[in-house]
Amino acid sequence: MPNHGKKYQEATKLVDRTRLYEPREAVTLVKETSTVNFDPTIEAHIRLGVDPRHADQMVRGTVVLPHGTGKVVRVAVFAQGEKAQEALRGGADEVGAEDLVKKIEAGWLEFDVALATPDTMGMVGRLGKILGRRGLMPNPKSGTITFDIERALREVKAGRVEFKVDKGAIIHTSFGKASFEAEALLENLTTLLDAVNRARPTGAKGQYLKGLTIASTMGPGIRVDVPAVLAAAA
Repeated sequence: MPNHGKKYQEATKLVDRTRLYEPREAVTLVKETSTVNFDPTIEAHIRLGVDPRHADQMVRGTVVLPHGTGKVVRVAVFAQGEKAQEALRGGADEVGAEDLVKKIEAGWLEFDVALATPDTMGMVGRLGKILGRRGLMPNPKSGTITFDIERALREVKAGRVEFKVDKGAIIHTSFGKASFEAEALLENLTTLLDAVNRARPTGAKGQYLKGLTIASTMGPGIRVDVPAVLAAAA
């Protein structure tokens, strides 16, 4: 077990680990239990009743959070011609085609999200090993391969997040910052959980959403009442 500091120990005293907190109370508490001197990310950990080893039980998708993530997102776009100009007008941080591929092959990775038009994927495919292991490879399922670059850029910059179940049947993703108002965190959380619920795969049997815990970076986990979150999203 890790040795936690005094601030963390004090924060844990505020959390009843036997309780399922109502959503509004949970997001208020997650702000109060932040233990760091910077503005920490608020994370959601969603336990699902699926077996990710089976293709028909894989859960993956994207959602645009109404209040964004609080992060400045750097976007690289693989595009040519008019689509490259569209990307520049839309606020892309880096735009290119073969030249951008070579730049990344040389070691440059100063971006958080990569978008690509379908006609560039022949060259982008060479970056599979580099981008794949970092979760940056454009993928049609996550909406990062598209000719509608302007819309994709707008959504990413506004706070679009991608979620994907891991081998342990858990989705880990962020939905804001501790500096957000509790109401903004609540709206982001309900939007996120509603999107995950709507992404229920056809192969999932029995209880699908089995648990939800939220926490700030280096803060204690707070268990949240899942049906109450879904009711707030309705």
